[in-house]
Amino acid sequence: MRARLLAVTFETDDPPGAARFWAGLLGRKAVEDTGGVLLPGGDTQLGLRFVPGRPGRPGANRMHLHLASTDQQQTVATAVGLGGRHLDVGQRPEEPHVVLADPAGYEFCVIEPGNRYLAGCGPLGELTCAGSRRAGLFWSTALGWPLVWDRGEQTAIQSPHGGTKIAWDAWDGPPVVPNPRQRFELLPADDDQGAAVDALVALGAARLTTGDDGTAVLADPDGNEFHVRRT
Repeated sequence: MRARLLAVTFETDDPPGAARFWAGLLGRKAVEDTGGVLLPGGDTQLGLRFVPGRPGRPGANRMHLHLASTDQQQTVATAVGLGGRHLDVGQRPEEPHVVLADPAGYEFCVIEPGNRYLAGCGPLGELTCAGSRRAGLFWSTALGWPLVWDRGEQTAIQSPHGGTKIAWDAWDGPPVVPNPRQRFELLPADDDQGAAVDALVALGAARLTTGDDGTAVLADPDGNEFHVRRT
């Protein structure tokens, strides 16, 4: 397709602090980015980006990360030592994953070793989103990432190179409404922003506005905001 996924952007009142937490947890290097701090990804690992704004609010966030682990207790201890905290979201005692919140107020889970679904996905195993099958199909086509799971309203996609999965499902509990605190950040694959935006609109995206820096702001079929940069 004409656009590629640069990162998932998270708003926070302390972008450098959030970036330090995730850089330490994932073993990445944080770099300055336009208006924020970026932890670059790659062909198989999702990039993370932190920008000034409202912090996350557990229970109201529509995305959260799943970390794969070979030593779950050590990964949890590292996260807590870096500033994370345990979080009760109603998980049952017998559930094997551990739920935490990062310093910016966003939930994430440390998944137990040997989890077959995340086998081979790397340390950042999955980004899971509250959303519909329609959104999953849209993003599969928009990014050129094949479906690797499609059952009922549950969908998941993955880069052709493997690595981090992105999944959509109708979460239990109160509905999580669209909000721009968490959003996809795209780059035009051939430096042609206009063509990338036109292609996304043809697939079902809606044009919203254009930022002062020329970033195109759109919404996916679920109404979730995402950005397409100039380059």
